[in-house]
Amino acid sequence: MAKLRVAGTWSGVLDEVDLENWTVPMLREEVAKRSNVPAGSIKLICAGRMLKDGDGTEKLSELGIKANSKILASRVAVDEGKSLKDAEELNQRLARVKEAVVALSTRHTDGALPLEDFNMEIEDQLGNKLHLPESDRQALMMGLMLHTNGKGLIRKGKFRDALEVLNMAEESFSLCNPKTIELVDNIAMLQMDMVWCYFMLKDIACLSVAGVRLDKARDGFERAHGKDASRLKLLQAGNSSELAVYMRLELLEAVVAYHSGQLEKSRRYLMSAQTKYKRLQVSDEVLSVVMGMGFKENEAKRALRINNQDVERAVDFLVEERARKALKREENLKRQAEILEQKKYGVTPLKKAVDIQLLNGLVSIGFAKELAAEALRRNENDTQKALDDLTNPEINASIQVSFWNYIETKNAKRQKQDTDSKIQLLVSMGFDMSAVVAAVQAGGTMEAIMQRLLQQGPLPNPAAAAAQAQAAAQVAAANAEPPADASFSESRDVEMEDEIADELARTDALSDYDIDVTREGEAINEYLALLDSTGSSSGSASTSG
Repeated sequence: MAKLRVAGTWSGVLDEVDLENWTVPMLREEVAKRSNVPAGSIKLICAGRMLKDGDGTEKLSELGIKANSKILASRVAVDEGKSLKDAEELNQRLARVKEAVVALSTRHTDGALPLEDFNMEIEDQLGNKLHLPESDRQALMMGLMLHTNGKGLIRKGKFRDALEVLNMAEESFSLCNPKTIELVDNIAMLQMDMVWCYFMLKDIACLSVAGVRLDKARDGFERAHGKDASRLKLLQAGNSSELAVYMRLELLEAVVAYHSGQLEKSRRYLMSAQTKYKRLQVSDEVLSVVMGMGFKENEAKRALRINNQDVERAVDFLVEERARKALKREENLKRQAEILEQKKYGVTPLKKAVDIQLLNGLVSIGFAKELAAEALRRNENDTQKALDDLTNPEINASIQVSFWNYIETKNAKRQKQDTDSKIQLLVSMGFDMSAVVAAVQAGGTMEAIMQRLLQQGPLPNPAAAAAQAQAAAQVAAANAEPPADASFSESRDVEMEDEIADELARTDALSDYDIDVTREGEAINEYLALLDSTGSSSGSASTSG
């Protein structure tokens, strides 16, 4: 028997699940019973994949569900065909997001040669790279990418979709070493974002789960930021970047307390949140002063909020931020150049890139760069083994032969690709294929080749030209050099990977703290009015916050 963790319409642990005998309909029936809803209205997702009934005989173990797997349960309106269609489309998108995140995190954590011209790094709030064990690094990177994608959906108002992605992010973070997670505030931020989705969806059914998540968020922020955010303020030179985050946290705690009947506790949280909300309001006067110095409205507002409306400090902050971004761009350009250089040297037997830092170390003691790169490549970046090979005359000679053979083969492939491209282009213009092949093989510039072809006679009719162009394209495709990792490239979801990479590129160390607090202000006033309408601020027992 196994245990399954369930979240969503009902949250808890299902004990004694027989994975070898239970089917999806049986699991759905059990979750529906505990959720007090019809079984037909429950949708189950595991690891980003919707669990379908099939023929009703496929067992949970056959679907890859294991002990302690996390099941996300959500409710759909079965009487509305559109809802079912939307659910299916969401499931497909979730699967694409998960696959893209796994692919990106794998390529950017195991030393493989990136297919892109960029490299992803995990940084702290000061922009310093975090050096983590590979397993933690990949799990944390997956969690961060999913969390970023979820936040993008929140900004678009797609809260239900965001919630599904955030659940996957939570699952990824759970794979990290707990000690590693305690060093960052990402988990705390994730818990709060999930409750924000509950709030925006007006999902009162998630009230008990929301309370637990908010407790985890507050504990996580205190561990990462210190008591009263003292550590965070020290790291960030005394600014108040955390103010909007704690205001949202207190608002959500107030909402949970109100709907739990803890009115006095709710009022305390609301009053504290309201104080922070007022501190976050930027006057038109100070905003115009900062914008008058050449800064955009959004960045000026953020700087003023973070620096307690102090114009001088806000401007200093913006100048430093621009300097940091400029330095970051330089580092990115340097890394792009390194990746392009790595691509010249090929990959190791285990498909890893040549380590540029190790290569530069060997070059610094007098070895030729190309030979040092080949020695590292064939020795899986083992510096000592590469050094032994380079200092052995016989092996050194074989390295030279191997490297120059590689260069010649690569040049020959490039030349063949160039020839095939010329043939395809000229045939598409209407020239006879056999004449084109002969003209290209004779050599010369593209202009000279076309002159020779034009001297041979008129172009064929359009239909014949189209047929020849298609044939040339098939030849070129058949002779094209496969990608460095063809098996992986074929299954790449480039569109989704690019979308996730673009989202990451738009974030920085303070993105999580840059919150537009308009909705929070409205909610504070709304719940204070609800409390006032009760006629008493202490009508129920209070608990400590």
